[in-house]
Amino acid sequence: MPGAVKAYVRYVEAVNRVVGRLAMYLIFVMIGILLYSSFSRTFYNVPIVWVMEMGQFLLAAYYLLGGAYAMQIDGHVRMDLLYGRLSPRKKAFTDTITAFFLIFYLVVLLMGGISSTDYALTYDQKNYTAWGPPLAPIKIIMTFGIFLMLLQAVAIFFRDLARVRGEELE
Repeated sequence: MPGAVKAYVRYVEAVNRVVGRLAMYLIFVMIGILLYSSFSRTFYNVPIVWVMEMGQFLLAAYYLLGGAYAMQIDGHVRMDLLYGRLSPRKKAFTDTITAFFLIFYLVVLLMGGISSTDYALTYDQKNYTAWGPPLAPIKIIMTFGIFLMLLQAVAIFFRDLARVRGEELE
């Protein structure tokens, strides 16, 4: 594989490793917010209107920012009827073919995310709830997570292509 491809794979995987490991800690922030709400309601009888939405926003950030890292460590669920019986080289060949579908899907998702983020920024879009938070920050995070998954999908494609050719990328 050319040096530029190796550098791309190394850089993308390093970025996704850092972002994914940082995103893992969002679960603790979400637990803290939900516990705060529970104590507030139980002990002080004060309901907090922003807790559910904030929990949903944090969960979306958690799985979208961690998605590329999950792809990198092969942590996604895979439908395995015939795939598990294949040799590593044949698995890589199968993955190079299916990568085109994944990349196409992520490109379409990214285009929708960019459009939705642009709309939220242009019109100062807010959620229609009692709290009414602006939606631009979570849409920016979601679009960034989709972008990282797209970069990781291309890196995985190059890694599998090298494996098909009998090479291994570090």
